[in-house]
Amino acid sequence: MSNHIATRETVTDETEISLAELRGDCARMSPRWAAHAKSAAAPVAPSRIHGVTVPDTSARLVDTMSEYGD
Repeated sequence: MSNHIATRETVTDETEISLAELRGDCARMSPRWAAHAKSAAAPVAPSRIHGVTVPDTSARLVDTMSEYGD
């Protein structure tokens, strides 16, 4: 039985990359992935919220939970 350990040079599968190579690829691509500035969500008046229905079983489940979860 052989105890041969495959090194990067002996791996022929092109999909095998190291974490360092992946991080380098991401660093080179990151300028192309610029995030847009976040805009704050404006509060909505409760009178404008309509059409939301909650099944009775879900409402009972939520009603029995404590304020911050169990």
